[in-house]
Amino acid sequence: MVRNAGFGGGLATIRPGICMIDERRYRAWYKDWFDREEYEVVYGHRDDDEAAKLINLIVAFTRLAPASRVLDIGCGRGRHAIRLASQGYRVTGVDLSRSSIDAARVRASSMGLSIDFEVGDMRELVCDGCFSMVVNMFTAFGFFEEDDEHERAIASMSKALYTDGWLVQDFLNAENVRRNLVPESSAVKSGMEVTQKRWIEDGRINKSIELRGPAGVQKFSESVRLLTLEDFDRMYRQAGLVLHGVFGDYDGGPFGPDSPRLIMFARKHER
Repeated sequence: MVRNAGFGGGLATIRPGICMIDERRYRAWYKDWFDREEYEVVYGHRDDDEAAKLINLIVAFTRLAPASRVLDIGCGRGRHAIRLASQGYRVTGVDLSRSSIDAARVRASSMGLSIDFEVGDMRELVCDGCFSMVVNMFTAFGFFEEDDEHERAIASMSKALYTDGWLVQDFLNAENVRRNLVPESSAVKSGMEVTQKRWIEDGRINKSIELRGPAGVQKFSESVRLLTLEDFDRMYRQAGLVLHGVFGDYDGGPFGPDSPRLIMFARKHER
C-alpha cells in the first residue's frame, strides 16, 4: 500500500572497475556539462537547508538504523551524502562527473567525514546486495535518451540493495513542470549574465543556457525526460521494488498535480 501523506554502512565494497569509464559512451550533454565550471555558476546556489529537510524526511520515513550502509547514486558534489554521513550512516557516493566527485571529497574531508566517493555510471552495477538504502536526489535522473536506459539504472539500484532495502528518489513533478513552465529567465551570477530558455518537446523538458561575460558567450543544453509517478512505479515493479510512500515536497507534504517535487520510497522485496 502506497502512503501519500504528510509529516506535520565499514563502507560497502564496490565492484572492481567502477571507475573505468569508456569515454566514447558518454558524449551526451550530461557528461560534459556537469564537469564544467559554468555548471557551478548556474547551480551553485543550491540550498543546504533543503538537503537537510529531505534527509530528515528520509530518516523519519524509513527508520533506517544508524551505521547502515547507504549509496548516494548521482551524488553530485555530495550535499546529501554529507548530510547522511553526519547522521551516522556509512555512505558511498557515486557520480559520473569527476570534478563533482573531487569537490565532494574535498568538502567531506574538510568536515572530518569518511565517505567513499567514486566516479561511476548509475546504469552499471555498483555491487550486489550490499546497501540498506540507495538514494537518488534532486532530479539526478531522466537524462538518458531511451527509456530502457532508465530501466537499466533502476535495476542496478535495486540489485545493490539488501532484501527489504529502500530506494528513495527525489524527482521533478512532471505535471507541475507542464503547468508552470517559465519559457525564459535571466539573472546575473558570478558577474555573468545567465539566460535560460525552456520548452517541452517529445516528452522532455529541454533547456538552453547562455552565459555572457568578459570571455564572450558560452552555450549549453539540458534535457530531462518528464517521467511520471506511473512511469517510476512500472520500472520499480520490473526491478522487484514496491512503492511504499510518495511525497510532494521536502517538508513531507502530500503529492499532487501542483507539488514541486515527486519523492518516492520503494522497497526491495524477494521475487
